[in-house]
Amino acid sequence: MSTVIGVISVVLILGSLNVKVAECRVASGLGNIEYPAINCRKHSAVLTDFGGVGDGKTSNTKAFQSAISKLSQYASDGGAQLIVPPGKWLTGPINLTSHFTLFLQKDAVLLASQVESEWPQLPVLPSYGRGRDAPDGRFSSLIFGTNLTDVVITGQNGTIDGQGSYWWDKFHKKQLKLTRPYMIEIMYSDQIQISNLTLVNSPSWFVHPIYSSNIIIQGLTILAPVDSPNTDGIDPDSCTNTRIEDCYIVSGDDCVAVKSGWDEYGIKFGKPTQHLIIRRLTCISPDSAMIALGSEMSGGIQDVRAENITAINTESAVRIKTAVGRGAYVKDIFVKGMTLNTMKYVFWMTGSYGSHPDTGFDPKALPNITGINYRDVVAKNVTYSAKLEGISSDPFSGICISNVNIQVSEQKKKLQWNCTDVAGVTSNVTPNSCQLLPEKGKFDCPFPNDKLPIDNVQLKTCSSKNVFF
Repeated sequence: MSTVIGVISVVLILGSLNVKVAECRVASGLGNIEYPAINCRKHSAVLTDFGGVGDGKTSNTKAFQSAISKLSQYASDGGAQLIVPPGKWLTGPINLTSHFTLFLQKDAVLLASQVESEWPQLPVLPSYGRGRDAPDGRFSSLIFGTNLTDVVITGQNGTIDGQGSYWWDKFHKKQLKLTRPYMIEIMYSDQIQISNLTLVNSPSWFVHPIYSSNIIIQGLTILAPVDSPNTDGIDPDSCTNTRIEDCYIVSGDDCVAVKSGWDEYGIKFGKPTQHLIIRRLTCISPDSAMIALGSEMSGGIQDVRAENITAINTESAVRIKTAVGRGAYVKDIFVKGMTLNTMKYVFWMTGSYGSHPDTGFDPKALPNITGINYRDVVAKNVTYSAKLEGISSDPFSGICISNVNIQVSEQKKKLQWNCTDVAGVTSNVTPNSCQLLPEKGKFDCPFPNDKLPIDNVQLKTCSSKNVFF
């Protein structure tokens, strides 16, 4: 019954949201595809030009390698785009190049290989110190790039299928010696666009920009079973100037997880996630958060702006997760306009999220959690209004919550606001908040009016004149 209700909910939500996605069209007779991108390309090729076979059985790993190797030669001459036409294209990991667009046409499906020998091994991330699934290295992501400039991964809502069940099964059976692949990971790069795609069944996290800047992620539909392990939707990690908008995510973990490194490794690496915009996000995740800040936040998280976001049948809305040993900070967080339905928690902050990479963390490294602002929230069918737990020697401060209406469920708990080691103020909040967050008259919690640089990036209308018919 719960599965049927979940499917009905998804259909109703998609129908009612009318989510605006970027326009793509095919000019009749010319095979001319137009699409929005940060930069257009002078050169273009089709995967079949390099021996690609879209039968769902033939490996296209070498075809992709050949295509990208050839097209990389045009990086200094207007760049190049690789068109993936309709079909099912089985492949191992794909390494991208600079000034490059990977474009998936409508009805194009990339299928991730389940042959482990096709997946290169990579060292652990320096800000993490170990893999998330196992202490040693990790498998390459399906779509991977490092030290790149100007990369676009987009399409006419083409699909990337991570075929994650193979990896989930190994995870549950504790058979992994390396950390599972992510679906898309871009490292040490600048000017990234990931848009207008359907991503399904990633082995682990779906979209992971890390140590990068000037990133636009928009118009993604991300789908994984709600009981699949660690299938986070979008995880900006030690990134600056990122814009996430118009995405619909059903996940077994956090729909968006903002990160910046783990304990002593993240503190040493010292690269924060900052200047992040999240807008018009819709999330379904019964056991996790719509947006999580942390728990790996040891490089710091600052200036996050989330607005017009929706969660249905989700454990919590915008959650802060941290612990002794994390160090750094989560500060200047601004949330405006949340619509929530069927939630365990509306507000949830945790100072005892105890997962550590090893025993080498510094117990004196306390996180500074301050300047956390929520306003304009409507929530229905809620079990707990708030569970706010700071750290006894390190209270969370500067919390502001205003204009909130929470309708509790029939399964409501008697203690609606459970607050320890926190400080702040509230205004016009129903049910009434806890004594540590007293009502202070009528006011709105702050939300910035200035524009971040990433909001000024305008997409161009690009085209490809290849004939596919």
